[in-house]
Amino acid sequence: MAGNSDPLTPRAKIAVTAGKAVAAASRAAGRGSGSVIGGKVALRLDPDLLARLAQHLDVTLVSATNGKTTTTRLIAEALKAAGPVVSNALGANMPAGITSALAGGSDARFGVIEVDEKYLAGVARDTDPKCIALLNLSRDQLDRAAETRMLAENWREGLAGSKAVIVANADDPLVVWAASSSPNVIWVAAGQMWKDDAWSCPSCGGVMQRPGDDWFCGECGFRRPTPSWALSGDHVLDPHGSAWPIHLQLPGRANKANAASSAAVAAVFGVPPQVALERMYQVQAVAGRYDVVQFQGRDLRLLLAKNPAGWLETFSLIDPPPTPVILSVNARGADGTDTSWLWDVDYTRLSGHPICVIGDRKLDLAVRLEVANQQFQVCENLDQAIQLCPPGRIEVIANYTAFQDLRRRVGN
Repeated sequence: MAGNSDPLTPRAKIAVTAGKAVAAASRAAGRGSGSVIGGKVALRLDPDLLARLAQHLDVTLVSATNGKTTTTRLIAEALKAAGPVVSNALGANMPAGITSALAGGSDARFGVIEVDEKYLAGVARDTDPKCIALLNLSRDQLDRAAETRMLAENWREGLAGSKAVIVANADDPLVVWAASSSPNVIWVAAGQMWKDDAWSCPSCGGVMQRPGDDWFCGECGFRRPTPSWALSGDHVLDPHGSAWPIHLQLPGRANKANAASSAAVAAVFGVPPQVALERMYQVQAVAGRYDVVQFQGRDLRLLLAKNPAGWLETFSLIDPPPTPVILSVNARGADGTDTSWLWDVDYTRLSGHPICVIGDRKLDLAVRLEVANQQFQVCENLDQAIQLCPPGRIEVIANYTAFQDLRRRVGN
Protein backbone atom coordinates (compact mmCIF):
# COMPACT_ATOMS: atom_id res chain seq x y z
CA MET A 1 0.00 0.00 0.00
CA ALA A 2 1.77 3.13 -1.25
CA GLY A 3 2.69 5.70 1.38
CA ASN A 4 1.90 3.40 4.29
CA SER A 5 5.02 1.72 5.61
CA ASP A 6 3.01 -0.52 7.93
CA PRO A 7 -0.11 -1.91 6.25
CA LEU A 8 -1.07 -4.11 9.20
CA THR A 9 -3.97 -3.22 11.47
CA PRO A 10 -3.67 -3.77 15.24
CA ARG A 11 -5.75 -6.92 14.88
CA ALA A 12 -3.45 -8.22 12.13
CA LYS A 13 -0.38 -7.55 14.28
CA ILE A 14 -1.89 -9.52 17.16
CA ALA A 15 -2.71 -12.38 14.75
CA VAL A 16 0.88 -12.43 13.40
CA THR A 17 2.37 -12.39 16.91
CA ALA A 18 0.07 -15.18 18.10
CA GLY A 19 0.79 -17.27 15.00
CA LYS A 20 4.55 -16.95 15.50
CA ALA A 21 4.23 -17.88 19.18
CA VAL A 22 2.22 -21.03 18.38
CA ALA A 23 4.67 -21.97 15.61
CA ALA A 24 7.62 -21.57 18.00
CA ALA A 25 5.86 -23.73 20.61
CA SER A 26 5.21 -26.40 17.96
CA ARG A 27 8.89 -26.40 16.94
CA ALA A 28 10.00 -26.58 20.56
CA ALA A 29 7.76 -29.62 21.04
CA GLY A 30 9.43 -31.30 18.04
CA ARG A 31 6.30 -31.26 15.90
CA GLY A 32 7.81 -29.87 12.72
CA SER A 33 8.26 -26.27 11.50
CA GLY A 34 5.00 -25.04 13.04
CA SER A 35 4.17 -23.00 9.95
CA VAL A 36 0.79 -24.63 9.32
CA ILE A 37 -0.55 -24.51 12.90
CA GLY A 38 0.83 -20.97 13.30
CA GLY A 39 -0.90 -19.87 10.10
CA LYS A 40 -4.18 -21.47 11.16
CA VAL A 41 -4.17 -19.62 14.47
CA ALA A 42 -3.29 -16.32 12.78
CA LEU A 43 -6.06 -16.70 10.18
CA ARG A 44 -8.57 -17.59 12.89
CA LEU A 45 -7.76 -14.29 14.64
CA ASP A 46 -7.80 -12.27 11.38
CA PRO A 47 -9.44 -14.01 8.39
CA ASP A 48 -8.17 -11.23 6.07
CA LEU A 49 -4.56 -11.60 7.19
CA LEU A 50 -3.25 -13.22 4.00
CA ALA A 51 -4.58 -10.34 1.89
CA ARG A 52 -3.13 -7.78 4.33
CA LEU A 53 0.32 -9.42 4.33
CA ALA A 54 0.38 -9.59 0.50
CA GLN A 55 -0.74 -6.04 -0.23
CA HIS A 56 2.75 -4.46 -0.16
CA LEU A 57 4.32 -7.27 -2.22
CA ASP A 58 4.72 -7.98 -5.92
CA VAL A 59 3.41 -11.55 -5.73
CA THR A 60 4.13 -14.53 -7.99
CA LEU A 61 2.09 -17.70 -7.49
CA VAL A 62 3.41 -21.09 -8.69
CA SER A 63 1.06 -24.03 -9.14
CA ALA A 64 1.34 -27.45 -10.78
CA THR A 65 1.15 -31.15 -9.98
CA ASN A 66 4.93 -31.55 -10.18
CA GLY A 67 7.81 -29.09 -9.77
CA LYS A 68 6.08 -26.42 -7.65
CA THR A 69 8.58 -26.38 -4.79
CA THR A 70 11.65 -26.41 -7.04
CA THR A 71 10.32 -23.74 -9.41
CA THR A 72 9.34 -21.55 -6.46
CA ARG A 73 12.96 -21.77 -5.22
CA LEU A 74 14.36 -20.98 -8.68
CA ILE A 75 12.11 -17.93 -9.15
CA ALA A 76 12.85 -16.67 -5.63
CA GLU A 77 16.59 -16.96 -6.29
CA ALA A 78 16.26 -15.10 -9.61
CA LEU A 79 14.15 -12.27 -8.17
CA LYS A 80 16.67 -11.64 -5.38
CA ALA A 81 18.58 -9.80 -8.12
CA ALA A 82 15.85 -7.14 -7.98
CA GLY A 83 15.07 -6.95 -4.25
CA PRO A 84 14.31 -8.87 -1.02
CA VAL A 85 12.07 -11.93 -1.44
CA VAL A 86 9.75 -13.76 0.96
CA SER A 87 8.72 -17.30 0.00
CA ASN A 88 7.19 -20.48 1.44
CA ALA A 89 10.41 -22.30 0.63
CA LEU A 90 9.56 -25.37 2.75
CA GLY A 91 6.52 -26.19 0.63
CA ALA A 92 3.65 -25.43 3.07
CA ASN A 93 1.40 -24.47 0.17
CA MET A 94 -2.14 -24.10 1.54
CA PRO A 95 -3.47 -20.79 2.95
CA ALA A 96 -2.24 -21.38 6.54
CA GLY A 97 1.32 -22.21 5.47
CA ILE A 98 1.39 -19.33 2.97
CA THR A 99 0.17 -16.89 5.65
CA SER A 100 2.92 -18.07 8.02
CA ALA A 101 5.59 -17.56 5.35
CA LEU A 102 4.46 -14.04 4.44
CA ALA A 103 4.25 -13.06 8.11
CA GLY A 104 8.02 -13.53 8.28
CA GLY A 105 8.83 -11.21 5.38
CA SER A 106 7.85 -7.69 6.44
CA ASP A 107 10.74 -6.01 4.58
CA ALA A 108 10.36 -8.02 1.36
CA ARG A 109 9.50 -6.53 -2.01
CA PHE A 110 8.59 -9.77 -3.78
CA GLY A 111 6.48 -12.71 -2.62
CA VAL A 112 7.10 -16.01 -4.43
CA ILE A 113 4.45 -18.47 -3.30
CA GLU A 114 3.93 -22.13 -4.08
CA VAL A 115 0.20 -22.93 -4.07
CA ASP A 116 -1.56 -26.30 -3.91
CA GLU A 117 -3.55 -26.77 -7.13
CA LYS A 118 -6.92 -26.90 -5.34
CA TYR A 119 -6.30 -23.58 -3.57
CA LEU A 120 -4.92 -21.54 -6.49
CA ALA A 121 -8.08 -19.57 -7.31
CA GLY A 122 -8.69 -18.57 -3.67
CA VAL A 123 -5.08 -17.59 -2.97
CA ALA A 124 -5.04 -15.57 -6.22
CA ARG A 125 -8.12 -13.66 -5.01
CA ASP A 126 -6.45 -12.88 -1.67
CA THR A 127 -2.96 -11.95 -2.88
CA ASP A 128 -3.68 -10.04 -6.13
CA PRO A 129 -0.62 -11.55 -7.86
CA LYS A 130 1.34 -9.78 -10.56
CA CYS A 131 2.34 -13.14 -12.10
CA ILE A 132 1.08 -16.75 -11.95
CA ALA A 133 3.19 -19.68 -13.22
CA LEU A 134 1.25 -22.77 -14.33
CA LEU A 135 3.57 -25.70 -15.07
CA ASN A 136 1.57 -28.93 -15.52
CA LEU A 137 -1.46 -30.93 -14.41
CA SER A 138 -1.52 -34.70 -14.03
CA ARG A 139 -3.21 -37.33 -11.88
CA ASP A 140 -2.20 -37.18 -8.23
CA GLN A 141 -3.86 -37.94 -4.88
CA LEU A 142 -6.84 -39.47 -6.66
CA ASP A 143 -8.91 -39.68 -3.48
CA ARG A 144 -8.56 -35.94 -2.80
CA ALA A 145 -8.10 -34.10 -6.08
CA ALA A 146 -10.58 -35.94 -8.33
CA GLU A 147 -9.61 -35.96 -12.00
CA THR A 148 -7.35 -33.50 -13.72
CA ARG A 149 -9.87 -31.85 -16.02
CA MET A 150 -11.90 -30.74 -13.00
CA LEU A 151 -8.78 -29.07 -11.60
CA ALA A 152 -8.14 -27.42 -14.96
CA GLU A 153 -11.73 -26.14 -14.97
CA ASN A 154 -11.27 -24.81 -11.44
CA TRP A 155 -8.19 -22.90 -12.62
CA ARG A 156 -9.91 -21.67 -15.78
CA GLU A 157 -12.89 -20.26 -13.87
CA GLY A 158 -10.81 -18.91 -10.99
CA LEU A 159 -8.32 -17.09 -13.24
CA ALA A 160 -10.80 -15.80 -15.84
CA GLY A 161 -10.16 -12.11 -16.37
CA SER A 162 -7.22 -12.09 -13.92
CA LYS A 163 -5.00 -9.01 -14.17
CA ALA A 164 -1.96 -11.21 -13.49
CA VAL A 165 0.52 -12.15 -16.20
CA ILE A 166 0.09 -15.91 -16.61
CA VAL A 167 3.29 -17.82 -17.50
CA ALA A 168 2.02 -21.18 -18.77
CA ASN A 169 3.39 -24.37 -20.28
CA ALA A 170 2.30 -24.50 -23.94
CA ASP A 171 3.01 -28.25 -24.10
CA ASP A 172 0.35 -29.28 -21.56
CA PRO A 173 -3.16 -29.08 -23.10
CA LEU A 174 -4.82 -28.96 -19.67
CA VAL A 175 -2.68 -25.99 -18.62
CA VAL A 176 -3.29 -24.22 -21.94
CA TRP A 177 -7.04 -24.65 -21.62
CA ALA A 178 -6.94 -23.41 -17.99
CA ALA A 179 -4.82 -20.36 -18.87
CA SER A 180 -6.73 -19.42 -22.01
CA SER A 181 -9.44 -17.63 -20.00
CA SER A 182 -6.84 -15.01 -19.00
CA PRO A 183 -6.17 -11.94 -21.15
CA ASN A 184 -2.39 -11.84 -20.63
CA VAL A 185 -0.56 -15.14 -21.13
CA ILE A 186 3.13 -15.79 -21.85
CA TRP A 187 3.54 -19.28 -23.34
CA VAL A 188 6.64 -21.36 -22.56
CA ALA A 189 7.58 -24.50 -24.50
CA ALA A 190 8.68 -26.41 -21.39
CA GLY A 191 7.94 -29.91 -22.72
CA GLN A 192 5.75 -32.70 -21.36
CA MET A 193 7.09 -36.21 -20.86
CA TRP A 194 3.88 -37.57 -19.32
CA LYS A 195 0.98 -37.33 -21.78
CA ASP A 196 -1.53 -39.83 -20.38
CA ASP A 197 -3.78 -37.21 -18.79
CA ALA A 198 -4.36 -35.26 -21.98
CA TRP A 199 -5.43 -37.63 -24.75
CA SER A 200 -8.91 -36.12 -24.86
CA CYS A 201 -9.53 -32.45 -25.58
CA PRO A 202 -10.26 -30.51 -22.35
CA SER A 203 -12.38 -28.09 -24.36
CA CYS A 204 -14.73 -30.47 -26.21
CA GLY A 205 -13.79 -34.05 -25.25
CA GLY A 206 -12.58 -34.92 -28.75
CA VAL A 207 -9.50 -37.06 -29.36
CA MET A 208 -6.25 -35.11 -29.15
CA GLN A 209 -3.83 -35.45 -32.08
CA ARG A 210 -0.17 -35.42 -31.07
CA PRO A 211 2.19 -35.27 -34.06
CA GLY A 212 5.74 -34.88 -32.70
CA ASP A 213 5.87 -32.15 -30.07
CA ASP A 214 2.71 -30.51 -31.40
CA TRP A 215 -0.87 -31.18 -30.31
CA PHE A 216 -4.34 -30.19 -31.47
CA CYS A 217 -7.96 -31.33 -31.29
CA GLY A 218 -9.21 -32.59 -34.63
CA GLU A 219 -12.80 -31.76 -33.69
CA CYS A 220 -12.91 -28.24 -32.20
CA GLY A 221 -9.60 -26.78 -33.37
CA PHE A 222 -8.19 -26.24 -29.86
CA ARG A 223 -4.41 -26.33 -30.40
CA ARG A 224 -0.99 -25.66 -28.96
CA PRO A 225 -0.29 -21.92 -28.84
CA THR A 226 2.91 -20.47 -30.26
CA PRO A 227 5.40 -20.12 -27.39
CA SER A 228 7.50 -16.99 -26.89
CA TRP A 229 9.94 -18.76 -24.51
CA ALA A 230 11.30 -22.29 -25.03
CA LEU A 231 13.54 -24.91 -23.48
CA SER A 232 15.99 -26.04 -26.14
CA GLY A 233 18.46 -28.64 -24.89
CA ASP A 234 20.65 -26.88 -22.32
CA HIS A 235 19.44 -23.39 -23.28
CA VAL A 236 16.47 -21.12 -22.77
CA LEU A 237 15.30 -19.27 -25.88
CA ASP A 238 13.85 -15.86 -25.05
CA PRO A 239 11.23 -13.94 -27.10
CA HIS A 240 14.02 -12.21 -29.07
CA GLY A 241 15.47 -15.55 -30.20
CA SER A 242 18.54 -15.31 -27.96
CA ALA A 243 19.75 -18.58 -26.39
CA TRP A 244 20.84 -18.43 -22.73
CA PRO A 245 22.74 -21.36 -21.16
CA ILE A 246 21.16 -23.17 -18.21
CA HIS A 247 23.62 -23.98 -15.40
CA LEU A 248 21.92 -25.92 -12.63
CA GLN A 249 23.12 -28.09 -9.78
CA LEU A 250 19.73 -29.81 -9.90
CA PRO A 251 19.60 -32.83 -12.24
CA GLY A 252 17.33 -33.72 -15.13
CA ARG A 253 15.26 -32.36 -18.00
CA ALA A 254 12.34 -31.46 -15.74
CA ASN A 255 14.48 -28.99 -13.79
CA LYS A 256 15.69 -27.37 -17.02
CA ALA A 257 12.01 -26.94 -17.90
CA ASN A 258 11.43 -25.40 -14.47
CA ALA A 259 14.34 -23.03 -15.12
CA ALA A 260 12.84 -21.97 -18.48
CA SER A 261 9.51 -21.10 -16.85
CA SER A 262 11.36 -19.34 -14.01
CA ALA A 263 13.35 -17.21 -16.46
CA ALA A 264 10.09 -16.16 -18.14
CA VAL A 265 8.65 -15.16 -14.74
CA ALA A 266 11.82 -13.25 -13.78
CA ALA A 267 11.59 -11.27 -17.03
CA VAL A 268 8.09 -10.08 -16.04
CA PHE A 269 9.80 -8.31 -13.12
CA GLY A 270 12.63 -6.92 -15.25
CA VAL A 271 15.32 -9.46 -14.37
CA PRO A 272 17.19 -10.41 -17.61
CA PRO A 273 17.46 -14.13 -18.51
CA GLN A 274 21.25 -14.20 -18.14
CA VAL A 275 21.07 -12.80 -14.59
CA ALA A 276 18.12 -15.02 -13.63
CA LEU A 277 19.71 -18.23 -14.93
CA GLU A 278 23.08 -17.48 -13.31
CA ARG A 279 21.38 -16.98 -9.93
CA MET A 280 19.51 -20.29 -10.24
CA TYR A 281 22.85 -22.10 -9.99
CA GLN A 282 22.77 -21.34 -6.24
CA VAL A 283 19.97 -23.87 -5.70
CA GLN A 284 21.60 -27.19 -4.76
CA ALA A 285 18.76 -29.16 -3.22
CA VAL A 286 15.13 -28.38 -2.48
CA ALA A 287 13.79 -29.55 0.89
CA GLY A 288 16.15 -32.53 0.72
CA ARG A 289 15.30 -33.50 -2.87
CA TYR A 290 18.33 -34.54 -4.96
CA ASP A 291 20.56 -34.50 -1.85
CA VAL A 292 23.32 -37.11 -1.71
CA VAL A 293 23.75 -38.20 1.91
CA GLN A 294 26.24 -40.51 3.60
CA PHE A 295 24.48 -43.18 5.64
CA GLN A 296 25.84 -46.50 6.94
CA GLY A 297 28.94 -46.12 4.80
CA ARG A 298 26.98 -45.62 1.56
CA ASP A 299 26.10 -42.66 -0.66
CA LEU A 300 22.31 -42.37 -0.97
CA ARG A 301 20.71 -39.97 -3.45
CA LEU A 302 17.23 -38.98 -2.26
CA LEU A 303 14.66 -38.50 -5.03
CA LEU A 304 11.00 -37.53 -4.58
CA ALA A 305 8.35 -38.95 -6.93
CA LYS A 306 4.70 -38.52 -5.94
CA ASN A 307 2.69 -39.58 -9.00
CA PRO A 308 3.09 -41.26 -12.42
CA ALA A 309 4.40 -38.12 -14.14
CA GLY A 310 6.95 -37.59 -11.36
CA TRP A 311 8.15 -41.21 -11.43
CA LEU A 312 8.63 -41.02 -15.19
CA GLU A 313 10.85 -37.93 -14.87
CA THR A 314 12.75 -39.48 -11.95
CA PHE A 315 13.55 -42.69 -13.84
CA SER A 316 15.32 -40.52 -16.43
CA LEU A 317 17.62 -39.14 -13.68
CA ILE A 318 18.95 -42.29 -12.08
CA ASP A 319 22.36 -43.74 -12.81
CA PRO A 320 22.32 -46.65 -15.29
CA PRO A 321 22.20 -50.34 -14.20
CA PRO A 322 23.49 -52.01 -12.16
CA THR A 323 23.05 -49.06 -9.74
CA PRO A 324 20.81 -50.35 -6.93
CA VAL A 325 17.45 -48.64 -6.38
CA ILE A 326 15.37 -48.50 -3.19
CA LEU A 327 11.69 -47.67 -3.70
CA SER A 328 9.48 -46.49 -0.82
CA VAL A 329 5.74 -45.84 -1.05
CA ASN A 330 3.28 -44.77 1.67
CA ALA A 331 -0.41 -43.90 1.35
CA ARG A 332 -1.03 -41.52 4.22
CA GLY A 333 -3.20 -38.41 4.13
CA ALA A 334 -0.57 -36.18 2.52
CA ASP A 335 0.13 -38.80 -0.19
CA GLY A 336 -3.44 -39.67 -1.02
CA THR A 337 -4.68 -43.02 0.27
CA ASP A 338 -5.42 -44.46 -3.21
CA THR A 339 -2.40 -46.35 -4.63
CA SER A 340 -4.03 -47.34 -7.94
CA TRP A 341 -1.67 -44.84 -9.63
CA LEU A 342 1.14 -47.40 -9.22
CA TRP A 343 -0.34 -49.23 -12.21
CA ASP A 344 0.20 -46.15 -14.40
CA VAL A 345 3.97 -46.11 -13.78
CA ASP A 346 6.19 -47.92 -16.30
CA TYR A 347 8.41 -49.90 -13.92
CA THR A 348 10.00 -51.82 -16.80
CA ARG A 349 12.34 -48.80 -16.97
CA LEU A 350 14.06 -50.24 -13.89
CA SER A 351 15.12 -53.44 -15.68
CA GLY A 352 18.71 -54.35 -14.78
CA HIS A 353 18.67 -52.44 -11.47
CA PRO A 354 18.74 -54.42 -8.20
CA ILE A 355 15.53 -53.19 -6.49
CA CYS A 356 14.57 -53.13 -2.81
CA VAL A 357 11.04 -52.17 -1.74
CA ILE A 358 10.11 -50.52 1.58
CA GLY A 359 7.36 -48.27 3.00
CA ASP A 360 3.82 -48.69 4.35
CA ARG A 361 2.56 -49.93 0.98
CA LYS A 362 5.55 -52.06 0.03
CA LEU A 363 3.27 -55.00 -0.79
CA ASP A 364 1.18 -52.91 -3.23
CA LEU A 365 4.40 -51.92 -4.93
CA ALA A 366 5.70 -55.50 -4.89
CA VAL A 367 2.63 -56.76 -6.77
CA ARG A 368 3.08 -54.01 -9.35
CA LEU A 369 6.78 -54.87 -9.85
CA GLU A 370 5.99 -58.57 -10.15
CA VAL A 371 3.52 -57.86 -12.97
CA ALA A 372 6.23 -55.71 -14.64
CA ASN A 373 8.61 -58.72 -14.47
CA GLN A 374 11.13 -56.91 -12.27
CA GLN A 375 13.52 -58.60 -9.85
CA PHE A 376 13.11 -57.13 -6.36
CA GLN A 377 13.35 -57.80 -2.63
CA VAL A 378 10.79 -56.66 -0.05
CA CYS A 379 12.51 -55.22 3.05
CA GLU A 380 11.30 -54.19 6.49
CA ASN A 381 13.08 -50.82 6.52
CA LEU A 382 15.80 -48.66 4.95
CA ASP A 383 18.58 -50.20 7.03
CA GLN A 384 17.78 -53.72 5.86
CA ALA A 385 17.47 -52.56 2.23
CA ILE A 386 20.91 -50.96 2.34
CA GLN A 387 22.42 -54.20 3.69
CA LEU A 388 20.97 -56.09 0.71
CA CYS A 389 22.15 -53.60 -1.95
CA PRO A 390 25.38 -54.29 -3.86
CA PRO A 391 28.26 -51.81 -3.32
CA GLY A 392 28.29 -48.27 -4.73
CA ARG A 393 25.87 -45.38 -4.73
CA ILE A 394 22.17 -46.12 -4.13
CA GLU A 395 19.26 -44.27 -5.73
CA VAL A 396 16.36 -43.91 -3.27
CA ILE A 397 12.98 -42.94 -4.77
CA ALA A 398 10.06 -42.23 -2.44
CA ASN A 399 6.66 -40.57 -2.45
CA TYR A 400 5.86 -37.66 -0.14
CA THR A 401 5.54 -39.00 3.42
CA ALA A 402 7.92 -41.87 2.66
CA PHE A 403 10.47 -39.23 1.63
CA GLN A 404 10.00 -37.39 4.95
CA ASP A 405 10.47 -40.71 6.80
CA LEU A 406 13.73 -41.31 4.91
CA ARG A 407 15.04 -37.83 5.66
CA ARG A 408 14.42 -38.33 9.38
CA ARG A 409 16.16 -41.73 9.32
CA VAL A 410 19.30 -40.47 7.56
CA GLY A 411 19.37 -37.25 9.62
CA ASN A 412 18.86 -34.96 6.62
